[in-house]
Amino acid sequence: MSASETANPPAPAAYAYPFPYRISGVGAQIGEVISVEDWARLAHIPHRKREGEEISGRDIQRILGVASKSWDRERFASLDTVVDVARSALRSALAEPEDIDAVFVATCTPYEIMLDQDAFNLLRRLRIPDSVPPFQLGAGCGGLSRVAAHLARTGTRRALVISYNAASPIGVDENGIISQYSGADGEHPFAHTLWCSGALFSDAATALVFERDESFEAGLGFYSRDSLDFGGEPGFSDPLIHYPGGGAAHPPGFPGSAELSAFGLNGPELARYYSRGMMLNQETMDAHRPGFVDEVRRIYTHQAGPALVEDYHKLAGLDTRKAPAHARELGNLVTSATPVLFYTDVINGLVGTEDTVCFSVIGAGPERGAFLTRVAIPGEVTVTAPLPPVPAAAEFAGAVRAAGSPGAIRTTAGATTTGATTAGATVTATA
Repeated sequence: MSASETANPPAPAAYAYPFPYRISGVGAQIGEVISVEDWARLAHIPHRKREGEEISGRDIQRILGVASKSWDRERFASLDTVVDVARSALRSALAEPEDIDAVFVATCTPYEIMLDQDAFNLLRRLRIPDSVPPFQLGAGCGGLSRVAAHLARTGTRRALVISYNAASPIGVDENGIISQYSGADGEHPFAHTLWCSGALFSDAATALVFERDESFEAGLGFYSRDSLDFGGEPGFSDPLIHYPGGGAAHPPGFPGSAELSAFGLNGPELARYYSRGMMLNQETMDAHRPGFVDEVRRIYTHQAGPALVEDYHKLAGLDTRKAPAHARELGNLVTSATPVLFYTDVINGLVGTEDTVCFSVIGAGPERGAFLTRVAIPGEVTVTAPLPPVPAAAEFAGAVRAAGSPGAIRTTAGATTTGATTAGATVTATA
């Protein structure tokens, strides 16, 4: 019996679409990992219940569950890191810029807000042909499901999917002080808890190359906004994450706009949506592909926060040998969270050629979805520093996979070894 069959009775199967794509390239970069204690000392967040005191790292870990986070203003101060990651993904796919016929850019922290200038700048710097139109999505944590839904409908031959979250440049001033998230008396509807978004969201950039593969008949995906119906319950009208400033409703420079230009979390609605939505993702996939949990090598679930992820994994009967997690060590990497999990598995030899994996995500909007895809990376996968953490159980799962078995990634001295071979790929290290 599959793990998904031990969960709640399945809801009526949502619409699903064929997803005949394989991942042929990957690149990723996280920031330096700092403890939440160090982050709290930088942030100076006033404690609401203890006058004259500040919120400590211990407080943050107790409330959010995060022990450390990827936080690196210098590395993520510009698009340079994103460009490097995208180039490394293309190299691993043995693809040239002219081989790409679609580019999706998913981020909720663009370096330039208007006119999709991040996407235009990225395509220009990557030398993507001018005939390829940029497709930028102002997406949150569920953005990869929207990308997959669009990709499946386009018939694209080879697509580059870029995602990044630049949390530290938004919250750190030129003196290195975290100030944006400390206000508790502003006009923002979630003014008292703005600090939570700063403490939870982290820096990362990722890129995936998807190639059309008509032989992959198991490819499957689905997408839902849940605005009209939520698994038989009333749909959502709350966006879950609130950022009301900076647009025509609250233009830059107008009174109150600066205070409203911050990410506010509707905690109760987020918890309700994540717990039920992730189960609906799994039930929908299992309705269309019964037993998929046992058939796929990995399930990459969105890393909203340690407690939410752990509760969902228990409810769904999953553990880190099947569904790795890093929210406690890295925080919430938003759209880049699941690609970083996948990248970590690739460089550590836990997935390889011909493996099938599942991405299951959920986020602000709200929106959610999942898709099954095949792994087939022909070139070198660049190992960046610092390395993302590998869950202990996932390490064990990789250790018992026989070296040289189909799809196994064989390394001679760990993930940072230059020239370590894979089944159809090579892992190379870079600083």
